[in-house]
Amino acid sequence: MATSELKVLQPEPFKQEEVPWRFDIFARWPWMKRLVRMRSFQFLLILPNLAMFYFFLMTAVFGTPVGNRNIIIVFVWILWWVVLIAALVPLGSRIWCTMCPLPFFGDWLQRRAVIRVRSGKSPGTENKFFGLQKRWPKKLSNIWMQNFGFLFLATFSALLVTRPMVSMVLFAFMIVLAAGMGLVYRLRTFCNYVCPISGFLSLYSMTSTIELRHVSNDECLKCKTKSCIRGSDKGWACPWGVYMGKLDRNNYCGLCFECVKSCPNDNISLFARPFATSDVLLHGYDEVWKACIMLVLALSYSVVLLSPWGQFKNWANVTEMHNWGGFAAYAFGQALLALVIFPGIYYLTIRLAKWYAKADNVPTKELFLKYAYMLVPMGLLAWIAFSVPLIMVNGSYIISVVSDPMGWGMNLFGTADFPWTPFKPDWVPFVQVPILLIGLYYGLKGLHKVGRGLFSDPVQLRRSLLPPAALLLGVTFVFLKLFIG
Repeated sequence: MATSELKVLQPEPFKQEEVPWRFDIFARWPWMKRLVRMRSFQFLLILPNLAMFYFFLMTAVFGTPVGNRNIIIVFVWILWWVVLIAALVPLGSRIWCTMCPLPFFGDWLQRRAVIRVRSGKSPGTENKFFGLQKRWPKKLSNIWMQNFGFLFLATFSALLVTRPMVSMVLFAFMIVLAAGMGLVYRLRTFCNYVCPISGFLSLYSMTSTIELRHVSNDECLKCKTKSCIRGSDKGWACPWGVYMGKLDRNNYCGLCFECVKSCPNDNISLFARPFATSDVLLHGYDEVWKACIMLVLALSYSVVLLSPWGQFKNWANVTEMHNWGGFAAYAFGQALLALVIFPGIYYLTIRLAKWYAKADNVPTKELFLKYAYMLVPMGLLAWIAFSVPLIMVNGSYIISVVSDPMGWGMNLFGTADFPWTPFKPDWVPFVQVPILLIGLYYGLKGLHKVGRGLFSDPVQLRRSLLPPAALLLGVTFVFLKLFIG
C-alpha cells in the first residue's frame, strides 16, 4: 500500500488487551491466603528487617569507615540491591514494600498499633487514625518528587556506596521523614509520593509475574462497604489509597494485603501472570520521565563503573579526587541526558512515527505515553545486566564481612579473612548480553502489544513501530558496546 493510500481511521478508545493467562495462587494454595490474613503477617516480615536495619545504622556509626569492610555498604549496595532488582521486583512486584522498615514508625504513629486494628472514623476510612490527617497537595500527587529524588541520590552514588556514614544519614533521614509525614498526612503519603525507592519499584513492578487483584468484578460492583480502600474491623484502610475494584496495574499497590483481610466478600486474590506483558500502560508524563531517568542512569552507571573511560569515574568520585569542576560536568551532563536529551530523542521518534504512519487520528500525547512502555522492560533488564558484575566481581565481600560486620577484627563464622575473589569475571559479558537481549525482546513485544491497541490498520501499525523500535535497538547497541567493547 502506498503512503498516500493509507487509511485515515477514526480514533477509538484505547483498550488494554486481556492478560493471556492468570493463575490464582490463593485458590491453588489456600494456606497462603490464611497466612496473609493473619494480623501479624506483615509485622513478622518487617520485624527482622527493622532489627537488621538498626544494626546496619549502628555499624555505620561505630564500625569501620572502609566501605568494603562495613556490612551496611556490602549488604545494602551489593546483596540487597542485586536481590531486589534481579529477583524481588520481576518475580514479586512490590513485595519489598511488604517488609520495608522505612515506613514502620510512620504507620505506628498513625495507628498507635502494631498488629491490631482500630475501628472508628477518620477522613475517608472506617478506622481510627491519629495525627493531623491532612490531604497531600493535589499538584504533588504524582511521582515527580520521586523522580528528582532518585536522580539526585544517583548523582552522589559514589558517596553512598563507599561511605557508611553517608548511607546511614540517608536512611535515618528517610525514617524520620516518613514518620513526620505520617503524623501530618493521611496513610502512606511518604511511600506514594516521596520515597525514591518506591518510585522505581512502582515503574518496574509493571513487569512482575504476580499481581493482587479482585476475582470478580461483579462482586466489587455490588459491594457497598468498599472495605478494601476504607478499611473495616478486620483490616486497615489501604495505606496506598487503592480501590481494588478499579486496580488494573501493579504500580501503586504495596502488597500490604490489608484488603485481603478486610474484604467482606473474599474477592481478592494473588495471581501469577506472564512476565512483562500484562501491565503495559503508563498513565502520565511523570511515569514516562521515570522510565527515561532509570534507563539513562543504568547507562550512566555502566559508563562510570564498567567502561574503560576512567575520567568519568574520577569525575563522579568527587570526595577522593576533589575535582569539583569535573563533578559539576558529570552531574549536569547526567541530569541533562536524563531529563532533556533522552526524553527529547524519544519524543522525536514519536513525532516521526506519527508522520510515517500518517496517524493524524492518534494524538501525539497518546503515542508518547503509550509507546513509552518499551523503556520499562528494557530499563529493568539493563539494570539487572549492570548488577551482574556487582555480585560476580564483588560478591566475595559478603563472605568476609558477615564474620566481621563492623571491621573490628572479629571472626564470628571463620570467614573474616576470606580474600576478595571475583567469580569468573571473564564470564560477566556472556551473562550480561543475553539479559540485555531479553530486555530488548520484551521491550519490542510490549511496544507491539500497545501498538495493536492504537492501530487497527496493519500498515499504520508497522510504520508507527519502526522509529521507536529503532531507538530501542540503538539503546541496546550502546549497552552492548559498553559491556563487551
